[in-house]
Amino acid sequence: MDLQTIVTPLIALAVIGLLVARQLRWRTFDPARALRLPIVLGAIGLLNLANLKGVTVTALDGSLFAIELLLSAGVGAAMGRLAVFRSAPDGSPALQTRTGWVGAAMWAVLIAVRVGFDALGGALGAHLLTQTGVILVLLAASRATAALVIRVREPHRPGLRPSVPTGRDVA
Repeated sequence: MDLQTIVTPLIALAVIGLLVARQLRWRTFDPARALRLPIVLGAIGLLNLANLKGVTVTALDGSLFAIELLLSAGVGAAMGRLAVFRSAPDGSPALQTRTGWVGAAMWAVLIAVRVGFDALGGALGAHLLTQTGVILVLLAASRATAALVIRVREPHRPGLRPSVPTGRDVA
């Protein structure tokens, strides 16, 4: 057993813990910044995939990637739909949002699907899904879809700028 076999699962558990914590706590939603992280993650992932050396991309690779991309976007859309809104408790005009335990469970589902597709791809000889770039693109797709759905659902009050909350939670 080498150090990487110990460190990789620990990093994965830390990331899962961070994702779950983010779903459970109220966070300020800024529509102007909502897509920044997904764009950066997607760009890094695509650059990583563009610079692959020694990996032959087959039709099976493309098919499995497309299916997983659709599933990631679907989970993101569901998480955006699950988001609950509230006014910031400090009285500022900020809007806060969270998805709660259901959103955390959806991250677990997304991770389980990712691991399953990785194992399936490896067993079938499709090695593209094991690449870091694929993981980043899938994460970007999920986060971007969630952000777009939240932006559409964002509560508005007539006469005020769109990001001012209604003062009540909206389901």
